[in-house]
Amino acid sequence: MLTLASARVTPLDTVVTAVYLAAIVGLGCWVGMRHRRRTSGSEAGGYFLAGRSLKWPMIGMALFATNISCVHLVSLAQAGYEEGLLQGNFEWMAAFTLILLALFFAPFYIRSRVATLPDFLEKRYGRACRDILAGFSLISAIVIHIGFSLLTGSIVLSGLFGVSPWVSVVALACATGLYVVIGGLMAVVFTETVETAVLLLGATLITFFSLKFLGGEGGLGAGWSHLLNALETPREKAMMSMLRPAGDPSGMPWFAIFLGYPVLGIWYWCADQTIVQRVLGAKDENHARVGPLFAALIKILPVFLFVLPGLLFYAMVKRGLFPDLRPVWEEGSSRAGLMALGKDGTWQAVKTSEAYTQMIVRLLPTGLTGVMAAALIAALMSTVSGALNSISTLVSYDLYKRLRPEASDRRLVLTGRIAAVAAMLLAIGLTPLLARYGSIFRGVNDIIAHLAPPITAVFLWGVLWKGASYRGALTTMIGGGAAGALVFAAGKLGGEAAPAFIRETPFMMMTFWLFVFCSLLLFGASLAMPKRPGEDPEALYFHNLGECFAFRGWRGIGNYKFLAALVFAIMTALYWKFH
Repeated sequence: MLTLASARVTPLDTVVTAVYLAAIVGLGCWVGMRHRRRTSGSEAGGYFLAGRSLKWPMIGMALFATNISCVHLVSLAQAGYEEGLLQGNFEWMAAFTLILLALFFAPFYIRSRVATLPDFLEKRYGRACRDILAGFSLISAIVIHIGFSLLTGSIVLSGLFGVSPWVSVVALACATGLYVVIGGLMAVVFTETVETAVLLLGATLITFFSLKFLGGEGGLGAGWSHLLNALETPREKAMMSMLRPAGDPSGMPWFAIFLGYPVLGIWYWCADQTIVQRVLGAKDENHARVGPLFAALIKILPVFLFVLPGLLFYAMVKRGLFPDLRPVWEEGSSRAGLMALGKDGTWQAVKTSEAYTQMIVRLLPTGLTGVMAAALIAALMSTVSGALNSISTLVSYDLYKRLRPEASDRRLVLTGRIAAVAAMLLAIGLTPLLARYGSIFRGVNDIIAHLAPPITAVFLWGVLWKGASYRGALTTMIGGGAAGALVFAAGKLGGEAAPAFIRETPFMMMTFWLFVFCSLLLFGASLAMPKRPGEDPEALYFHNLGECFAFRGWRGIGNYKFLAALVFAIMTALYWKFH
């Protein structure tokens, strides 16, 4: 497969990128150390949870920044080029899940005063559940949040600056690890706030210049019209739809999205330590509820800023604005490919993951390429830094403190720093294996689809059903985890020998069926092995749904009930518009 030549960035672009990188690392180190000196209470609490002082704007922007990484910038543009707006469902459906975090989960996390989600699971069920979740959380943080982020960062930066992918990976890993190890959660959250602004600026620039270039002398409005005109065939017209009919070759019909995504979303947004740690550091319950709802409002943007540019790039190539590129549709395929004119005058296939890099260097003027490179670095560093901090917290509280209950705060912080360095080294080593996925975004979600169901089941029913028992949850986590692993292995290694149900079921629907299996396992095992005397943490589950809204919250438009209804109404209207 042909690789497009690396772009020639100007010295000004390089300077802009280098200055940003140095500034964000220096800022993170300074803020983290300054906060720890001024925070009252334990040194460990200040390092891992920012002294529980985070307010809703920082929580919301940090949630968004930790979620949006290079994986999203690169792979959502790739998905936009290949399939249109379809993969944007992973962004808009997240808004509904963040409502669940604000209404159902955040209250219990704050009231129980836990430092980690495995800690919460131990208080709700028992110690073995805590250990299993800690293991799940460490694996997901290293593979999904760090490994895939480093992979996509290396693709983009090596394409922009012509450096070795390994040099990109190691340089970014060292820079990010430096301020995380030194500054802790406050450094992570503060830099994520800055990085969110840079990220949104860069993404807005790409969308703006894409529409402007496609529109030519007609401007932005003409760019949108030219996009719609370029989508001529039924297969192309479907690219503007978020919801596809049953039997769609993409494997993601509308019912698979509405049934499967909540399983992924509840695990990712409500039960994943890397994401939820920002909520655990909230100043109080109001901030813990409103922060996720603020993030939900921001989640409206990625479809227009990350997915749409890829579709615009498809329209540019389709209209012949880049003579050396052309689209290609394989027979029976639901995804568009990309061809480039080689030096020998023949057309050769090109990886569509290069679409975002090509937009940057072909559309942005000198200087702004450096800003965009800074935005990509911001996206990568925000996700990796959040994952490293969560790994530090998990290892220190859920592993080391268990073995050494008398450990001092200083020893806990040192252990967390060592864990962060070790996790980064392991993620770097895994990068070549993760590169085997053709579509990075599909690779991430494919792994999550088989990891999430048992965790979603024990968390969701744990706060909604008082009958969920320790032995029922333990059975679900072990049995559901084994089922997910077997299904994943059969689908990837079995080939034609795998059962037809596994081969033919789209991964989103497989996620739903695994969740149904795990839920039945939890209910059945809990009824067969009910709670024992003393195993009834009444403060950690709702006795009825009315309790979800018993907390009054702030008055006015800042009230979490009003904001939840507003987010729900906006997302429903958007789905109606782009169905």
